[in-house]
Amino acid sequence: MNRRSGAVATVAMVVWMLAACGGTDAGGDAAATGGATPEGGLTAAQLEYGIGPIDRLDLGPLDAALAEQGKQVFNLKCFACHRMEDRYVGPPLGEVLERRTPEFVMNMMLNPAEMVEKHPVVKEMLAQYMNPMPFQNMTQDEARAVLEYLRSVHEESGS
Repeated sequence: MNRRSGAVATVAMVVWMLAACGGTDAGGDAAATGGATPEGGLTAAQLEYGIGPIDRLDLGPLDAALAEQGKQVFNLKCFACHRMEDRYVGPPLGEVLERRTPEFVMNMMLNPAEMVEKHPVVKEMLAQYMNPMPFQNMTQDEARAVLEYLRSVHEESGS
């Protein structure tokens, strides 16, 4: 087996193990998880909004100054792996807000390890991109600024 196929086999095994473990919350009690679903014990809200500190956002109109701050954070912490239109190390982010809720995007930035471990969509992304998103030690303010930058890119593209 060559090195690349060995790496692919290792990633496939990790994805299988994560799926087999089910990723339930401590205790796995449906009442404790707010109405758990068959999707690894996650609630409907966790499936839609992700797992992390962000429950709901009221975005309001686009804030250009916040978007500019977000662009700077993006260039510092995200650009090594992400581009807007092309697949790179991670998925393209230009239209991410068409695929994911703003809360999901922020929770992915703030809590990538738990998202990779428990969220079925993120597990699928791991299988596709073969690289887990690393923790970038972002604050909620930085993640919100990056989200605003992504919103600005999305609006510029006319989507």
